Amino acid sequence: MINRSLLLKLLSAAIVFSAWEIAGRVPVSYAFPTFLESMSSLLRMVFDGSIFVAYAETLKPLVLGVAISAFFGIAVGLWIGLSARFEWLFGPIFIVMQAAPLAALIPILVMVYGIGLTSKVFVVCIMAMPVIVLNTASAVRNTPDSIKDMAKSFLASDREILTKIIVPAASPVIFSGLRLGVSAGFIGAILSELKITPTGVGDIISFSRSIADYPTMYAAIFSIILLAVVFLNLLEVLENYMFEGNNRGYVSD
Repeated sequence: MINRSLLLKLLSAAIVFSAWEIAGRVPVSYAFPTFLESMSSLLRMVFDGSIFVAYAETLKPLVLGVAISAFFGIAVGLWIGLSARFEWLFGPIFIVMQAAPLAALIPILVMVYGIGLTSKVFVVCIMAMPVIVLNTASAVRNTPDSIKDMAKSFLASDREILTKIIVPAASPVIFSGLRLGVSAGFIGAILSELKITPTGVGDIISFSRSIADYPTMYAAIFSIILLAVVFLNLLEVLENYMFEGNNRGYVSD
């Protein structure tokens, strides 16, 4: 199954890259380079080290924002899932956050927190946290009542029901929400660099676009996608390892 999944992913990538190369050679636009030109620019940035310097800046708000979102998102999601009153009070807030165009909030964050690291971390949090909160709350609410009733019949305390029944049963879905939150966090990190201060990979994208160096611009964008895909696949492998008996399967399986 793993080999089949890997082959399908590689085949999908080959199709996309081939289409990219063909579209660049047609060309569909003067601003659309070929896949090989973009990869050549990416290799140049790897060899001169500029891509690593850029990611050293980009990963700061991403790591901090995802860590904060995971900690508080899971805690708030557990609370929402366990308390109908708390869900009524705060659940709609995260539903609106997930549906709203959060990029419109960036100017407000800049006015309040400036153009430094704090604003960028907030952008990552407002992108990642709603997904984690809502998935956690849904997982907790959907814990089978029969299992909780059985624990109560054995005189289990509320804390024991939470730690030994609800959290283990909800963990696979919580972990899936965490993966989705990390994916949204990547979007937030790049969005903050493009909208707040052009630093890191966002600076490469903005500067390359300004001087019409489109192969470098697409190479930077591709590096973001590649890093996100690799990281999310590692989380998927970790999830399958941790919750082997609860593997729900993926489209690629």
